[in-house]
Amino acid sequence: MLLERYLDHLAFEKRCSAHTVSAYRRDLVQFAAFVDTIAPGPIEQAGDKLIRSWMMSLMEAGVSARSVNRKLSALRGFYRFARLTDTIAVEPTALIEPPKTPKRLPEFVDQRRMERMFDDLAWPEGFKGTVERTVLELFYGTGMRLAELLGLQVGDADLRAGTLRVLGKRNKERILPLSDGLVSQLQGYLQARAALFSAPGTQEALLVGTSGKPLSRRVVQRLVVHYLSGVTSQEKRSPHVLRHTFATHMLEQGADLNAVKELLGHAGLAATQVYTHNTVEKLRKVHAQAHPRGGG
Repeated sequence: MLLERYLDHLAFEKRCSAHTVSAYRRDLVQFAAFVDTIAPGPIEQAGDKLIRSWMMSLMEAGVSARSVNRKLSALRGFYRFARLTDTIAVEPTALIEPPKTPKRLPEFVDQRRMERMFDDLAWPEGFKGTVERTVLELFYGTGMRLAELLGLQVGDADLRAGTLRVLGKRNKERILPLSDGLVSQLQGYLQARAALFSAPGTQEALLVGTSGKPLSRRVVQRLVVHYLSGVTSQEKRSPHVLRHTFATHMLEQGADLNAVKELLGHAGLAATQVYTHNTVEKLRKVHAQAHPRGGG
């Protein structure tokens, strides 16, 4: 079946993450179900009109333009693969325009609130508190993605050199510098872990819970929501918000845009430039309040 071949192609040849493959599978199966109700048959035989009808039905059902674009991206990839394997002659998505999405600035937490989180909130005693604080310190101290944090192994941390090896999207490796405070936090965590579960091997998961098992995606997400809820009432409280926060604070403190790009593991500068809008807005407010003719 072409769909399964395509998903295997994503997983084993393109080396996409399991999360990405799962999302593509979900979108393509959803489209296949739509096709079955309109014109039963394999989705590789669907034309552009059927794809547009599906997109329209999604938007009429209240699906956001951003989500429709993501689903369209899944279809584009599938039909590109179908053409490359000579299953179809023409890609039906080639001339389909994606719905326009409103530009959305990344949400972040301001510096004072982050300081309050680490300095003023109550953290659990013992190993539980140590691992939870380590997770939050890693997110805010490095700007890594959730999948990158979950993929860390003990051998990825070089505490003598003060660096951490991270495997990003498309299996692209990068080395992240660690602050002295984060090195100290990791040292304390590893000592506490070794006291409970014996010294781990280099190929073991870096972060484990009180059971000794690797932290799950859901557990980490809940941790972040819990601690951010203690300092902010903003709607979005996720690991990615901490990534946005890291990038925004770095730029606010004068970091070079290209340096932040490398730290985040972005393929191009455009993805990093979105964070400059937040810093420009902050400067605009300062200007309005302080300049004699600023209007403040």
